[in-house]
Amino acid sequence: MKNLSLAKLAPFFILAIVAVGAIFIPSLPNFDDGKFNGADVAWIIVATALVFLMTPGLAFFYGGMVHRKNVISTMIKSVVAAGVVSVLWVVVGYSLCFGPTIGGFIGNPMTHLFFKGVASGAPILPGATAPLTIPLLLFALFQLMFAVITPGLVVGAVAERIKFTAYILFIVLFSLLVYAPLAHWTWNPEGFLFKWGVLDFAGGTVVHISAGCAALAGALVLKRRQSHIDQKEIPPANIPYVLIGTGLLWFGWFGFNAGSALGATTLSVSAFATTNTAAAAAGLSWMFFDVLKGKKPSVLGFCIGAVVGLVAITPAAGFVAIPQSIFIGFVAAIISNVAVYYKSKSKLDDTLDVFPCHGLGGMVGMILTGVFATKSVNSAGADGLLYGGTTFFLTQLKGLAIVVAYSFTVSFLIFKFINFILPIRVSQEEELLGLDASQHNENYTQGTLLVQTDGGIKETLAED
Repeated sequence: MKNLSLAKLAPFFILAIVAVGAIFIPSLPNFDDGKFNGADVAWIIVATALVFLMTPGLAFFYGGMVHRKNVISTMIKSVVAAGVVSVLWVVVGYSLCFGPTIGGFIGNPMTHLFFKGVASGAPILPGATAPLTIPLLLFALFQLMFAVITPGLVVGAVAERIKFTAYILFIVLFSLLVYAPLAHWTWNPEGFLFKWGVLDFAGGTVVHISAGCAALAGALVLKRRQSHIDQKEIPPANIPYVLIGTGLLWFGWFGFNAGSALGATTLSVSAFATTNTAAAAAGLSWMFFDVLKGKKPSVLGFCIGAVVGLVAITPAAGFVAIPQSIFIGFVAAIISNVAVYYKSKSKLDDTLDVFPCHGLGGMVGMILTGVFATKSVNSAGADGLLYGGTTFFLTQLKGLAIVVAYSFTVSFLIFKFINFILPIRVSQEEELLGLDASQHNENYTQGTLLVQTDGGIKETLAED
C-alpha cells in the first residue's frame, strides 16, 4: 500500500464512500396502482437490454480495428463505462438530467440523489404535460444505457495511447459536465433546447455529436501516436470482431431508436423501420463509394458505413418517413467517407475516425431531421424544410451549433485538466509494448510475441 499513488488509491476509496453512504438512503414503497401499460413496460424492458448490448458490441467493433497489442485495453475502456456510469447515474446523474430544472440548464442534483423517489415516484417528468405509461424507474434505467455508451464512443479516438486511470476520470467528468447538461437541455421538458423546439429523437446531439466532439478534443490533446507520425499502416487485429460488433450494434440500435418512443406504439414500429433502412443504405453507400474510388468492396467498409447510417438516423428516427431514411443513410455515409479520407491526409490522429463517423454523422442527422421531419409521422414533432418548416430547420441549426461548441470546448478543457493533475498519456515504451500489457498485464497477440532485446522492445512471430 505504501507504494500506491493518490491516483491509484482515489477510485477505490471514492467508491467505498459512495457504497457506505448508500446504506443510509431510506427505502420507499414501490407500487403502480395499475397506472402503467403492460405492453409498454415489457417493450421498454427489452429495449433497455438491447441498448445495453450496444456497449459490448462497441467493444468488439473498436477492438477489432486496433493493433493486436491494444485489443483488450480498447475493449475494456468501452465496457468499464457500464460500471462507472451506472453508479454515477444512481448517485446524481439521473437527477442532473431529468430532475427539476435550474434555469433550463441542469437538473437539481438533490432531487433524486441516490435515486431518491425514482422507484416510487409519479411517472411524470417535471414540465411534462402527460404522464409516462411506464414506471419512472424503467424510464431512468432506459436513459442510463444512453449515458453508458456515450463516453464509450470516445474510446476510438484516443485508443492506443491514453492511460486507463485517466480515462476513468474522463468518464466521470464527461458524464457530469457534458452529457448531463446536453441531456437536460434536449430531453427534459424544462430544458431550453426542448422548449425552443429542437428535435432529437434518440441522441443525435446528446450522444453522437457530444461524443464526436469530445473525440476530436481528445485526439488534439493527446497528440499523435508514434505509429501515426511514422506513417505506419496498422492492420486491424480481427475483422470478424468488427463484423460481430456491427451486428450487435445494429441489433441493439433497434432498442436505442424504437425504444425512444417509450411505448409499444406505431411510432416505435416506424422508428424501427427507419433505423434498419438507413443502416442498410449507408452500408451499401460506403462500400459502393469505395468501389468508385478504385478500392475493392470490403467488410470494414460496409460495417463502418452501416454504423454511420445508424448514427445519422438516430435523431430523425421517430420524425421522418421510411423512404427518406434511405437518403439520410446514403448521404451520411458519403460525407463521413470523404471526411475520413481527408482526415487520413492530415496530422489529426483520431485513431478509429470517431469524429468523422459519429460527430459528422450526428450533425448530418440533425440537419436532415430539420429537412425531412413531418407531422404525418409524429404529430408531436414538426414539419421540416421540405414541408415548409423553415423556422424549425433554422432552430435545428441553432441547436446544433450550440451543442457542437459546448461539447468540444468543455471536453477539451476536461482533457487538459486531467493532463494537468495526472499524466494522461502512456510513455513511449508503454505505447510500443502495447496497452494490453502495460496497462492491464494481459495480452491478445494472435501469433506474435513482444520481446525485450538489447535494442528495445520488438515484435516477433510466436512459434508452436
